[in-house]
Amino acid sequence: MQEYIKQEELSCKIQNGFKTAYIDGSVAADPQYVPQFVSNNYKEGRKVLTIIEDELLKCDSFKISVAFITSSGVVTLLPVLKELEEKGIKGEILTTNYLNFSEPKALKRLQKFSNITIKMYDIENARYGFHTKGYIFKKNDLYRMIIGSSNLTGKALTENLEWNTKVLSTSKGEVACDILKEFDQLWNSQFSKEFDEFYEEYERKYQIIKRQKEIAKESQITSIEEYKLQPNSMQILFINNLKKIIDNNQNRALLISATGTGKTFASAFAMRELGFKRVLFLVHRSQLAIQTKKSYKKVFSNKVKMGLLGGGHEDYDSDYIFATVQKLSKDDTMSKYNKDAFDCIILDEAHHSSANSYQKVMNYFTPKLWLGMTATPDKTTDLENIESNNIYEIFNYQIACEIRLQDAMEEKLLCPFHYFGVSDIVEVDETEIKKKKIGGEIFKNLTSESRVDYILKQANFYGYSGDRVKGLIFCSRIDEAEELSKIINQRINKETNQKYRTIALSGKATEEERQDAFERLAQDEGDNALDYILSVEILNEGVDIVEVNQVIMLRPTQSPIVFIQQLGRGLRKSQGKEYVVIIDFIGNYDNNFMIPVALSGDRSYNQDTIKKYIISGNNLLPGTSTIHFDSIAKEKIFKTIDKMKGIKNIITQSYTNLKKRLGRIPYLLDFYRENEIDPSVIIDKFGTYQDFLEKKEKELYVGKITQEEKCILKYLSKTIIQGIRPHEICILENLLKNNSIELEDLKNDFEHEYHSCLEESDYKSAISLLNGQFTKNKAEIDLYKGVIDIVKEEKNSRLRRFETFSKRLQHAEFNRQLNDIVEVAKAQYNDKYFDYFKQDKPFVLFQKYTRRDVCLLTNFETDISSVMYGKKRIKDEVFLFVTYHKEEAQEGEQYVQGRPDYADAFKDSMTFYWDSQIGQGIESNYCQEVITASKINLFVKKDQNEKSFYYLGKCNIQSYEESTKLDNSGNEKAITKFVFKMNTPVREDVLKYLNAGI
Repeated sequence: MQEYIKQEELSCKIQNGFKTAYIDGSVAADPQYVPQFVSNNYKEGRKVLTIIEDELLKCDSFKISVAFITSSGVVTLLPVLKELEEKGIKGEILTTNYLNFSEPKALKRLQKFSNITIKMYDIENARYGFHTKGYIFKKNDLYRMIIGSSNLTGKALTENLEWNTKVLSTSKGEVACDILKEFDQLWNSQFSKEFDEFYEEYERKYQIIKRQKEIAKESQITSIEEYKLQPNSMQILFINNLKKIIDNNQNRALLISATGTGKTFASAFAMRELGFKRVLFLVHRSQLAIQTKKSYKKVFSNKVKMGLLGGGHEDYDSDYIFATVQKLSKDDTMSKYNKDAFDCIILDEAHHSSANSYQKVMNYFTPKLWLGMTATPDKTTDLENIESNNIYEIFNYQIACEIRLQDAMEEKLLCPFHYFGVSDIVEVDETEIKKKKIGGEIFKNLTSESRVDYILKQANFYGYSGDRVKGLIFCSRIDEAEELSKIINQRINKETNQKYRTIALSGKATEEERQDAFERLAQDEGDNALDYILSVEILNEGVDIVEVNQVIMLRPTQSPIVFIQQLGRGLRKSQGKEYVVIIDFIGNYDNNFMIPVALSGDRSYNQDTIKKYIISGNNLLPGTSTIHFDSIAKEKIFKTIDKMKGIKNIITQSYTNLKKRLGRIPYLLDFYRENEIDPSVIIDKFGTYQDFLEKKEKELYVGKITQEEKCILKYLSKTIIQGIRPHEICILENLLKNNSIELEDLKNDFEHEYHSCLEESDYKSAISLLNGQFTKNKAEIDLYKGVIDIVKEEKNSRLRRFETFSKRLQHAEFNRQLNDIVEVAKAQYNDKYFDYFKQDKPFVLFQKYTRRDVCLLTNFETDISSVMYGKKRIKDEVFLFVTYHKEEAQEGEQYVQGRPDYADAFKDSMTFYWDSQIGQGIESNYCQEVITASKINLFVKKDQNEKSFYYLGKCNIQSYEESTKLDNSGNEKAITKFVFKMNTPVREDVLKYLNAGI
């Protein structure tokens, strides 16, 4: 009987899903049972890869039939396949020798999984084409199948325009039966060979064809037009903007572009386009001068006489000179040139341009154009004079082009990366690592045999692109790098059956030693080749080893800038390198939250934004790059996000960077527009922006506004800056411009601006709030009384400023900061809420709200958030506030006192189980308030560390029954168990985040 009920329930869910998919999209159905279109569009958070990953993680077994399999496709699934192997989930993968396209390396990698069987269908003997692209996942009696255009390749799973359909069928359904029958026929065909049968011959054929293609490519005669290097999209934008800067009679410009995007070639194309006859290119190492000259040669060929200065070279009379700053800044070198000897002087790694050697050069020469180039404009080496090292000021705030990591990935300017955040097995206090000398036990842990085994195991598992590994390993300390290199060199590389070949480089290494190591790493296989270079920081910048195909990070992340610099060492494109693998060993470090900040490029430090990237980063990345964290690494990062240490220092750094960039003191709206730290984070830590400015700028801002004005700013910053509703924003906007306004005009303005009617209840609530009445206790009432008087209603349907408020607005700084708060609030509302305001008014589905926000949006007269726990009924509506992961009780207790471990949980995206408080039976007032409510609103947060709740929408009672539960005294008490049906399915990424056992 029970089995029959389950079958009926399953059939009902499938029927509802089909109705939603094919008949009426407005019908609410569990997304798990809705057939769907599966495609790639990262801007909308969609990728074929994530759908396949999700289905793999939920299935009991799987079958895959695809024409092509490549390493770029397999590497994206490695963490999931590893988890399935640990669970013993069996899989069958069928591919083909069609066009000899599938990569033997990828097939061999799949075969290594003990739970996967792989076969190859031989089309040459079968004499049939093989173009199937199907992924079949079985869970109990249900099959979910993705059928369409996607092969098991990186581009097909993440980037290409692919059309697939995900369909569902029970084991008795005709679709499942037909597809499984077809798969089994192919799988059991005489033409489908086991791995050991096909691999050697296929691998031999593949290598022959690969070599023939390479020979053919080398022998092709390229036309003159094709041979000429052409600028990429970033370089074209840069050249056009540079022309505009010069046309505006500016003689300084800055190019900000991520590592590997072609800054050097961009400058060469610009020099060619602008027709400059004499150019000086300044670098800080002689090897970089040599590399740069080679790049310029490719653009100019022999049309320009080029020479080197520094590192033993003295080509003073060349038209284009590539010099080290150390050589050029010497008096006897500069004296050989007139001040106007060069049309353009280019400063590479321009974030060093405030250094004395660079300034000496800049104070002497007078070219037509100074061009600075850097990937890290906000980086400085002089921490004591951080504000004076303003690269933006040095280049007159003229930014010719700025392209960060995310932009570069979108423009396909970089090699795709696959980032794997794995938990380190060594737990060392990062403050100890930074010490000049560390204890023997700590050093022993960092360089232990077990850690080396673990590092090499992960490096082998996640692999690399190409014929052999060419890797960089970033360590915490020089002595650690040296010792690890010695130990690794005694280990056997399973790929080659030879010992690893590594070297540790420190700042003591000479230019010749560094260059020798770089060339040995980059070369093809040979006796002198290197597998890895280990270092601490010397490889962070100014190193151009395009062949690097694996980067290993064994150090705490100190800043997003350094993280991106080290990541960037592998992002340059190179022939034969399809992607770079990044393996980050994550320990219990306070700054772990900086990892998702760096990867996302989002500098707001908003906790929810960072967490979202950890859970759904793959969906949001442009191109074929992917991000994966193992479960323990995720836990470590989430803990640091919740406790986010050093946030005040981060705010100060963000402020300093923005001040440099703008050339003036920034305000909150600047932070928001420039994607710097979230204004709400600043307010949370300092109360008002004025308080921050007083601490940062001291006498420049101390006493600039009165205590009463600061009180108003604090109240409005706390209440409206999040922009959760537009009513106060609209009223304040009008009153900041006019002394009074007709109510009718206000309503018209509101409707025009926000496409909604200004209802009386909302209007009255906004007036009350703007007069300081939205308070939570007597202390706040006393604090705001007579101070926060902003607007009064007159009998003639007119709103007018209070006279005291009008006088305060005459104070320029108060007026400016108040306008700033209103502008930020409006910008946040427009970005987060405007498009959804009418759908589930006053809340927006899947946005986050505090209990205080709920009070405000329900037009409650005061802030009653302090008594809004678990459940609150306001008029005929009930609001449920759920902490999804409860705190663990101490030994001998049933639950944490005051926070019982209720069995609150989602069965699926449509069904939510909720328990009443202990001691509340069905007939209690508590439960009757829920049962008799006209509307039930559900708000859920992940755990006690979070301040705000996801609004998951309205729900209806499906059933309820009385039960019992033991209290902490061991007494059995009544409890009521509810089952709610959601009006709208909970969005997949939100549900995944809430359910993640972190």
